[in-house]
Amino acid sequence: MNELSKEYIFLFNALTDIREAMAQLEQSLILAQQRAEELYLEGAGGAK
Repeated sequence: MNELSKEYIFLFNALTDIREAMAQLEQSLILAQQRAEELYLEGAGGAK
């Protein structure tokens, strides 16, 4: 079996870390959007 080069392993690990960070950011954005919608509905926007 061929061994993976350290450059490939480094790149794979970096991409994996970035993918996880992006998933966390996506979840944070979803929560922020939901909270903004709740605030809008609670405030003057809900009084229409």
